[in-house]
Amino acid sequence: MPDIPFFNYPAIYKRYEAEFDAIFKDVCSRGAFILQRDLEEFETDLAGFLGVRHALGVADGTNAMFIGLKAHGIGPGDEVIIASHTYIATAAAVHMVGATPVFADIGEDYMMSAADAAKRVTPKTRAIMPTQLNGRCCNMDEIQALADAHGLLVFEDSAQGLGARFKGRCAGTFGRFGTLSFYPAKLLGCFGDGGAVMTNDDEVAEKLKLWRDHGRNDDGEVVAWGTNSRLDNLQAAFLKFRLGTYEEDMARRRQIAGMYEAAFRGHDKLHPPQGPSDGDHYDVYQNYEMAAEDRDGLRAALSDKGIRTIIQWAGTPVHWFDQLGYGRDKVTDLPKTDWFFDRCLMLPMHMALTDDDVNAVIDAVLGYYK
Repeated sequence: MPDIPFFNYPAIYKRYEAEFDAIFKDVCSRGAFILQRDLEEFETDLAGFLGVRHALGVADGTNAMFIGLKAHGIGPGDEVIIASHTYIATAAAVHMVGATPVFADIGEDYMMSAADAAKRVTPKTRAIMPTQLNGRCCNMDEIQALADAHGLLVFEDSAQGLGARFKGRCAGTFGRFGTLSFYPAKLLGCFGDGGAVMTNDDEVAEKLKLWRDHGRNDDGEVVAWGTNSRLDNLQAAFLKFRLGTYEEDMARRRQIAGMYEAAFRGHDKLHPPQGPSDGDHYDVYQNYEMAAEDRDGLRAALSDKGIRTIIQWAGTPVHWFDQLGYGRDKVTDLPKTDWFFDRCLMLPMHMALTDDDVNAVIDAVLGYYK
């Protein structure tokens, strides 16, 4: 019986064990821990990879959104449209600056629907912040058209989107700012928490630098209120190395997704995500998240065969959180998101998977419905 974990953390380390150990010794022997050259080099490489003017390392993806919103003056009385099909951090960042998150439904590709978001615009709406989810970029033409029609700012939660592209442009580079997460299971993960915030606006970049480091300028002088949200230099050194292999990683993820796509597309019980060859979209598959009929039965059958799956965010879109004042019985106008979360699950998708592993997953899924 196969043993296929959903994510294989030890294998990610073992893959480049010698290189990681050498980086650790190098950085530690220099005592280079906070805002050192390794971070600067990683930021330069990341900006070049994305084709953006500024990429700043921060403590995590949540803080990236928080300081991005603060840098644009989003606060009490403002509304920001987000998808409910996102991690709680997206809504939390909006809430923590004093603004109100407003939830939009998803479309056929399980991403934010611009048409539905348009219905949510009010006189209080200041911005729209789509989530570039599972390694896919939203249709940013539609998002931008909506923003232009109503005079809204566009931000991007692209925590799961590094390398995803729409019409050749990278997720995280469309809005006034975009964000990344380097949580270990992300597309580009470090060995702890980490994140980045990107912008093409020089003035915004200067505000973000102040906000991530206690309001201190390049001379070390405190010139504004800020917070402590710096990417550790050691983590930046690891990420700089891993970014060098990232093209290979994206290609392999797309190959695995292509195998799943070929097996599942057209099955009457399965609703897979869009395939790797999808017109204007270039998807890199942070996760392989699909909808499946009798989802819980399928998961149990796969588990019995040693194949681990998860339901993203414990199966809870943001608008279902009762303790936050929402709840499925209270927020009833997101029918596609509700439908999806009754059926969604994620299959193994990581760099330690072999073709045999992927075929074992496919055989088990198709075998369940026979």
